Amino acid sequence: MPDKYHIETASTAGRFHRVGKYGSVDWREDCSRCTNCVKPRCLYDVYRHEGEHNRNEHSAAQPLNECKACLSCVQGCTKGLLAVSLNPEFLALGDAYWKPDILATTWVQADTGRIPVSGAGYRGRFHGPGFDSIWTDMSEIVRPTRDGIHGREYISTMVEIGPKPMRLSFAPDGTMLTPESALIELQIPTLLDVPPWPLAGKGLLTARAKAAKKLHTLAVVHAAELVRLAADMLPYVVPLLTTTEIGKYPDQLKQVKMIEIADGADLAAAVAQAQALAPQVIVAARIELQSGSVERVSELARKTVKVFHLCANLQGREKTADGAEGRHIKDVLREIHGRLVKDGLRDEVTLIITGGIALAEHTAKAIICGADLVGVDVPLLVALGCRVCSGAHAEPGTRHCPAEIDTEDAAYAAQRMVNLMGAWHSQLIEVLGAMGIREIRRLRGEVGRAIFMEDIEREAFSDLIRK
Repeated sequence: MPDKYHIETASTAGRFHRVGKYGSVDWREDCSRCTNCVKPRCLYDVYRHEGEHNRNEHSAAQPLNECKACLSCVQGCTKGLLAVSLNPEFLALGDAYWKPDILATTWVQADTGRIPVSGAGYRGRFHGPGFDSIWTDMSEIVRPTRDGIHGREYISTMVEIGPKPMRLSFAPDGTMLTPESALIELQIPTLLDVPPWPLAGKGLLTARAKAAKKLHTLAVVHAAELVRLAADMLPYVVPLLTTTEIGKYPDQLKQVKMIEIADGADLAAAVAQAQALAPQVIVAARIELQSGSVERVSELARKTVKVFHLCANLQGREKTADGAEGRHIKDVLREIHGRLVKDGLRDEVTLIITGGIALAEHTAKAIICGADLVGVDVPLLVALGCRVCSGAHAEPGTRHCPAEIDTEDAAYAAQRMVNLMGAWHSQLIEVLGAMGIREIRRLRGEVGRAIFMEDIEREAFSDLIRK
């Protein structure tokens, strides 16, 4: 039995101004200065820190966001002068998809590397768009041997990238005739993808490569950035090239395990050319999801392409010609997975999905819908303090980043990324243990281990719909 894969996390406080969800309201005019005042008994010293801040206008604003809304002060004040309210600055964070609660949860996980605890149970939505419409099957949660990160059984999160033969052929003397597959084994079903908007600075590039090395995974980088990386980092990066850049980086391609080629004219020929130049390298086709992607993946899979990196937008939806909201990746993945199964090609193909992966649960749900692994982009930036500011990412330098993530120290940024992935890995282990699944590869396409709200509604109300 190999050693259990473990991510070494370390407490790493954020260097950015943290925006808290709650704030305390204190009507001091009517305060009677009771000897049993509840303020000094605050578990988080919110009122003491706030008082220090009020006496020094140059002090940090961080203490003003420490309230956890336990409401003990509100209930204990005999004069009823204390209240808790939502912070308007917090509610203005992110957008309709990258909600403030998602950002705050990501910040906490990047701080500690631990699973976030909600306190009085799950208070989120039980149904909504996208991944919120999927409920995972937790029927095995009563089994103590599958008790997640505390269980006695080994739960593997290792995935493989690369073409796999459908069958093995042997000579009469027992010699295997089927060529050995050059597969890449990753210990977590996650790639560290390129930032979704332009960012300057070498620190973030180095940080993603260092984090990939610590996590035993890969980080996707633009091919032009290879010269900015040290030689010992190259085995942990995946250069992203265009169809016209195949022969531009011959020395670097000898040192990497995998490359990606962006969709373009004659993509299949470009993939074949790259495989001929570097036979030891896994070649993936990076395709933007849009109408017709299912047919395109099926067509390319019948040719030379066996690894696909499918990219949705930041909200996890496919691109449409008229600008309307496209389908969510859960629906597109199920269709692509089903089409490859129908074509008899699914076990030969590796599917990577990027876009809209915001929480640890989204990784499991994307794999249930048919992905082999996911790419993480925006959460890596959020871990460094990004607020997903609306309209701020058109060009570098057009607006000031309040978290200044493009100037972060590489070692600090890498550790916060590792912490976030460590927390996600622990949650993935919990999900697999609760479902009674011992390895993540068995979860791929297992739609029977999930409940889809659309299917339930169709079954429940189809008789009421007029024909």
